[in-house]
Amino acid sequence: MDVRRELEERTLEAEGIIRRFLPREEGYQKTIMEAMSYALMSPGKRLRPILMRECAACFDQTSPQALPFFMAAIEMIHAYSLVHDDLPAMDNDLLRRGKPTTHARFGEAMGVLAGDALLNYAFETALQSLETDGTNPAVHKSLILLARKAGIYGMIGGQVVDVESEHIQGMDKHRLDFIHELKTGALIEAAMCIGALLGGADESQLLTVEQAAAKIGLAFQIEDDILDITGDEKTIGKPVGSDERNHKITYVTFAGLEGARRDAESLTREALENLASLPRKNDFLMELVAYLARRNR
Repeated sequence: MDVRRELEERTLEAEGIIRRFLPREEGYQKTIMEAMSYALMSPGKRLRPILMRECAACFDQTSPQALPFFMAAIEMIHAYSLVHDDLPAMDNDLLRRGKPTTHARFGEAMGVLAGDALLNYAFETALQSLETDGTNPAVHKSLILLARKAGIYGMIGGQVVDVESEHIQGMDKHRLDFIHELKTGALIEAAMCIGALLGGADESQLLTVEQAAAKIGLAFQIEDDILDITGDEKTIGKPVGSDERNHKITYVTFAGLEGARRDAESLTREALENLASLPRKNDFLMELVAYLARRNR
């Protein structure tokens, strides 16, 4: 299987779904719609909605009516998090995926508002699933899971600890793992677990998916830390070396480059073992997870 080609095709399919939910750029407030669309449709792999759909396919039943709403919503939340990450008060980055960041393009105030709007619009979009599949308990569980994984017990919680840790001397690895598990892992867990729920997973199977997703999320973040040192700016589409310039402690700080690579590979193998135990074999999902551990962007 040519996983890169398959990923490109699924990325285009996911983008087609996401575009269906874009707000119309009209009215006095149309600038915010333009900024939202700019951030949301910036070039990317659409990894989270793809993982969601592929996890749904690992089970015996699917809820195709609800799935597109959640696929779009998860990408909106991811996009909002990147918009806010790039702000001057956070990472202060001017380049994202080879293009000016949202605040660099529209101004800092509009960058803040665009992130806020994307988060709110994500839940507006996800809640529309109730109109088409509102009697399905999996939809209700998915809405709760999405809110929790994106909030103070998930992605935002991880971001808070990350920001506060910049002022802490002697960051320990336990704290760093906590940041990665929430800031990066929580949204990947949300994507994969929602897919599993909408696919008909039971509680035991859902736990297996969550465990796999946590390992994939940590491995993904380790690769990000590695690429910040070894990557090519043109290939990655954003500045490299920002962690070092900002004196930021990363996984590589503790494990070194080779140790970080070994840990990412080990986590990936364990995640693949988890996924192999699901009811339906999904060759593309397995290949995708393995590919993420050796990506160059």
